[in-house]
Amino acid sequence: MTSVARAHEAVLAAAKEMLRKGLVEGTSGNISARLEDGNIVCTPSSVDYEAMVLEDLVVVGPEGGVVSKAPDRSPTSEIQLHLACYSAFADIGSVIHAHPVWATMFACAHETVPACVDEFNMYVGGEVRCAEYAMSGSSDVGLHAVKALEGRGAALLANHGMVAVGSTPAKALHVVALVERTAQIAWGARALGGVMAIPAKASSDFAGVYQLMR
Repeated sequence: MTSVARAHEAVLAAAKEMLRKGLVEGTSGNISARLEDGNIVCTPSSVDYEAMVLEDLVVVGPEGGVVSKAPDRSPTSEIQLHLACYSAFADIGSVIHAHPVWATMFACAHETVPACVDEFNMYVGGEVRCAEYAMSGSSDVGLHAVKALEGRGAALLANHGMVAVGSTPAKALHVVALVERTAQIAWGARALGGVMAIPAKASSDFAGVYQLMR
């Protein structure tokens, strides 16, 4: 089971960087990391990332029960999404849910983000699938996301946003940023006449590198 060293600090740093990169607005989105004891540290609900401090973070157990928190804090409303990912994938240490504009456009169209850039396969594992729709905050969001994440570092959440997984919050955030950049590139390539596929062998080789790196 993968855990994250200095997980509280890593989650807070990634949360602030996520805001700085424009991958979320206000208090939307959420980040978590797995602790050595199997518990999960996550960002709290409805706290501005710019003002967030370590004491705001919440620790929950693998089933979602609160282990520790400040008196006026509660876990992210999407905690079921995070817990589903940790339960399904023992090799991940962090989960990020974000609302980047270009990737969310694909999510609203229920389309995949194509693996049209070399490094995309290497860091994400292949095209990013769109999960079946489920109401925000419900356990079904996690169930559908896990299916779309199989063999991938990210998945789109229909009419909502995206989720990314990685060994650390920093690596999961890199996946979020790469998916967002590639979604914008794919949109532009369509305007120029269409997305040209990477040769199958190269695509497979890069995807193999992702499995090794993950």
